Amino acid sequence: METRLDFTGEPDAAIAAVRSLVRVSRLLERSLDELSLPHYRVLAAVSAGEERASKVAASLALGRPAVSAAVASLAGRGLLARTDVTGDQRAAGLSLTEAGAQTLVRADAAMSAALRILAAKTDDPEAILETLGRLNEAVSETFTQRMAGLTPRLAVL
Repeated sequence: METRLDFTGEPDAAIAAVRSLVRVSRLLERSLDELSLPHYRVLAAVSAGEERASKVAASLALGRPAVSAAVASLAGRGLLARTDVTGDQRAAGLSLTEAGAQTLVRADAAMSAALRILAAKTDDPEAILETLGRLNEAVSETFTQRMAGLTPRLAVL
């Protein structure tokens, strides 16, 4: 027996927003010449102060193998430097190289320009950008709480 879902009519606001965010992420990734979106996320996390691969994985909600592969690739390209962590032979400290910092600046510029072009097609571009900034703050708070053990996983409230 085949189950069919009825997709007639407009999706609710949350579904429309999810679909929009997914499409926007693809457009932003296409604006990048030098990085994939996952590699961008790792560089951005390290630039924001995450100095260990395990913390990058936790803050980005990525598996450690995915972060390890990204770190290896980025280090191989000279964009990240790995250092030993005193007192923990298994951990690697991470920092941006000068080339990594410059690559991140170019990626930020390309994606913010692409986002501004999209936002300009709305009635209130600055409100869109401000709202997305507030959404970013909410995501950061959620991950901070998760890492502190206060919330298990991002779940439906």
